[in-house]
Amino acid sequence: MSDAARPLEGLFVVSIEQAVAAPLCTVRLADAGARVVKIERPEGETARHYDSTVEGMSAYFVWLNRGKQSVALDLKAGEDLALLHRMVARADVLVQNLAPGAIDRLGLSCDVIARKFPRLIAVNIVGYGQDTPYASMRAYDMLVQAESGICAVTGTAETPCKVGVSAADIATGMNAHAAILEALLARGKTGRGRIVEIAMFDGMADWMAVPLLHNEYAGRETSRYGLAHASIYPYRPYACRNGAVVVSIQQNSEWKRFCEVVLRRQDLFADERFATNAWRVANRTALDAEIEPLFAAIDREEAIRRLDEARIAWGRVSEMRDLSRHRALRRMEVELPDGKRITVPMPAGRPEGLGKTPTVPALSADTDRIRSEFAA
Repeated sequence: MSDAARPLEGLFVVSIEQAVAAPLCTVRLADAGARVVKIERPEGETARHYDSTVEGMSAYFVWLNRGKQSVALDLKAGEDLALLHRMVARADVLVQNLAPGAIDRLGLSCDVIARKFPRLIAVNIVGYGQDTPYASMRAYDMLVQAESGICAVTGTAETPCKVGVSAADIATGMNAHAAILEALLARGKTGRGRIVEIAMFDGMADWMAVPLLHNEYAGRETSRYGLAHASIYPYRPYACRNGAVVVSIQQNSEWKRFCEVVLRRQDLFADERFATNAWRVANRTALDAEIEPLFAAIDREEAIRRLDEARIAWGRVSEMRDLSRHRALRRMEVELPDGKRITVPMPAGRPEGLGKTPTVPALSADTDRIRSEFAA
C-alpha cells in the first residue's frame, strides 16, 4: 500500500492497552497509517507472556501489535504519568482497556477529557456498560461469552461451548475501530472529539439478537445443534464415503434443485413435511433420515460435482493444517524485533498489503525516543 493509500497517515493514537480487544482495534489503525504509541507496564503487557510460540514471542502479541511503538511506563510514578498526559494533550485518539475506574485514577476521566481535550476521541473499552449493575465486573472473553448466552447456542445438544477463538474480544475491537472512524468523520464536521464507551457484553448481546428475538416473540429457545444451523435447514455437514461436505439450502428454489440434481429424489420436494424452511427445521430428524443415506453412498468428489451442477453452496470442514495451505488464504509479512520475518493472515479489506513490512515492537523499544519527543 502506498503512502497515498494510507488514509490515517498523520493520526496520532495513544493506547493504554493489553490482551486482545484494544490491541485489535489499534492494529487496524496502524495498518491504515496511524501512529500508534502503545503504553505498557515496565514488565510488558499481558499478551506478551501468553506463550512463546512464534520465534520466542507470543502468538497473540505478534498478531495484534505490528506497526506500533512500545513505551514502557510506570503510571503510578508522577513523572511517567505526567508524560502520559503530555502525550494525550497532542493525541487525536486515546484508547484504553484498563480495569473499571483505573483511567479515572490516572486523571483521565470523561469529565477531565471533555474539559481539557475537547478535540480528543477517547475510547473506553469495558466489560459491561458503566450505567448497569455489572459496571465493576471483571470481564474476560470466555466470561462474557458465557454471560451473554453465546455459549447457550454453541456446542452440542449435551454440551454448551465457547467459540473457539476470542470472539468477545475480537467483536469489541472491531466495534471500537468502527466507533473511532465514525468519531473522526464527525470531528471533521464539528471540530469536536467524542468520548465513546465500548462494552464487550454489548457486542455479544448484539450478536445474540436473533436467538433473543425468537425467545421474546415466539417463546422459543434456540437449541444447540453442533455443526448445523438452528433455524435454516438443511444447513449442515453430510458424511460421504470418504469425507464430509457442508451443504447450505436457504431458498426453496435451492431446495428444489438440491432434491432433483443432488439427491435425485424429486419426491422429497413434493413432500409437504419439507415444503418450507420452517417445516424442514421442524422435521429435521425425518429429513436427515432421507438425506444421510444418499450422501453416504457416494464419494465426496461426486457430491461436490452434483452440488456445483445444482448451484448449491457447499464447504469442507477444514482442520488447522488445511487452513495453512488453503488456496483462499492471503498472507502478509511481519518483521519481529530480531529482524526475522514471518507471515500472518492478511486483514480483510487489504488484499494489496500494507506497503512497508510492519515490525512487532520489542518491549520499551521507543521509550527513550518518546521521553525526548514529549519532554516537559
